Amino acid sequence: MSQRRVVQFSCGASSAVAAKLTVLRHSDVAVVNAFVAEEHEDNRRFLSDVEAWLGVPIVVLREEKHVASAYEVFRRRRYIKGPNGAPCARILKRELLTKWSQPGDVPVIGYTAEESRRAENILDEMPSAEFPLIEEGMTKADCLALIERAGIRLPAMYRMGYNNANCVGCVKGGAGYWNKIRRDFPERFEEMARIEDEIGESAYLMRDRQTGIRIPLRQLDPTSGRHDEPEIACGFVCQRIDDEIEQNQGGGR
Repeated sequence: MSQRRVVQFSCGASSAVAAKLTVLRHSDVAVVNAFVAEEHEDNRRFLSDVEAWLGVPIVVLREEKHVASAYEVFRRRRYIKGPNGAPCARILKRELLTKWSQPGDVPVIGYTAEESRRAENILDEMPSAEFPLIEEGMTKADCLALIERAGIRLPAMYRMGYNNANCVGCVKGGAGYWNKIRRDFPERFEEMARIEDEIGESAYLMRDRQTGIRIPLRQLDPTSGRHDEPEIACGFVCQRIDDEIEQNQGGGR
């Protein structure tokens, strides 16, 4: 009996392509998404478009205790991030998926070729995980281009120049990212600043460039940091995968 592949779909281009390859190549596949309240509303439109492209339903999970809100997790836990990451990803995604999964499931994660080190690190926690994009040598630029070639409009956050379609105001972002959020989504910038105020200095996301001392978002120099827009380019690997998808339209089952 074949093992079920469970694709963790984050409403990003890379996980969408990982899901497509998995559906084409395996017979027993589940695609799962964890809803997060702070994501851009256009992510739901993208999920619907990807679901039609895949030809299989996407299971949407929703955490209830913190109303699926990363910011609510920060407020209740009085903690935003540390050396082991942010509690929002663990509570709203990983724990939810663990409860939903079945023994023997094979996790499929959409890390790209640039994220090989992340994949190595996660294997300690999930030794059976598969990374089809890394195996194919696909980059983020390849994935973005492949989604466009499929006739699917990219999520709004990509179109606005962000490199990921995760939360609007992600605590993993640096100075350049947060200055862009301040311009594009001032209300989200202000909400995170208020959370910093509520929790205190331990929650400050930024550091002063000169002293290295933690500073609140409101003290972030508006000219600080850089933010590079995502590259969209279909290289040799992208073209080969696009050909495989074209040859297997209809689900490849």
